[in-house]
Amino acid sequence: MTTLSLARLPGSGWLALLGGGEFSFGETEEADRAWLARTPPGPVGFLPTASGSVDYGQHFATYLREIHGREVEVIPVYRRRDALRGKNAERLAAVPALYLGGGVTDHLLETLPGTVVGEALVAKLATGGVVIGIAAAAQALGRVARSLLTRSLLPGLAYLPEAVIEPNFDPAHDRRLRQMMASPGVKVGLGLPAGSALLVAPDGQAEAVGPVFALSDAEGDFEVMGALPRL
Repeated sequence: MTTLSLARLPGSGWLALLGGGEFSFGETEEADRAWLARTPPGPVGFLPTASGSVDYGQHFATYLREIHGREVEVIPVYRRRDALRGKNAERLAAVPALYLGGGVTDHLLETLPGTVVGEALVAKLATGGVVIGIAAAAQALGRVARSLLTRSLLPGLAYLPEAVIEPNFDPAHDRRLRQMMASPGVKVGLGLPAGSALLVAPDGQAEAVGPVFALSDAEGDFEVMGALPRL
């Protein structure tokens, strides 16, 4: 498989799903170059909501500045009350891209829906901005996501309303992705290994960076986008 077309939220911006990996060890450099190439000039916004970590944003800012020459603005949304603050929505609106840091999926799904920051994030994609989610944040952008606290399935943010995403994916251990595929309304399952990424264009056409595993049926076989690593 070389191409994949996905239903997505409407808009003229790109959506980037990163499977995971440590940016401090260079594991996400290729994926980061891909979404940065589609990002207009200006500082990249960073949302630490999933992790709740102040240090994460600082380390990410150092990495993006030193390796990619881009500045970062950390938008301080740690709790739902932060997502209700108009000032944070204004900060998000002012940056050309918003990077959702990894952490715990539940934290994002408890914090963003029904808030001005959540609305500003949707508007960012609609008006030509880039929205990036890594690891747990990437999973939260699908139709449903797996709770890391209860292991039950939760409604996702549905930026890809017909897809589910399994980050840090190993095709030899695919049970969790296949379980999510059984949820009503899901048509595509996406397995993203660490270091891989899927970039979704405004028209829904998806491009892979590294191997991306796609399922169209919970009991079916995987199709592979992108290049497999050399052994």
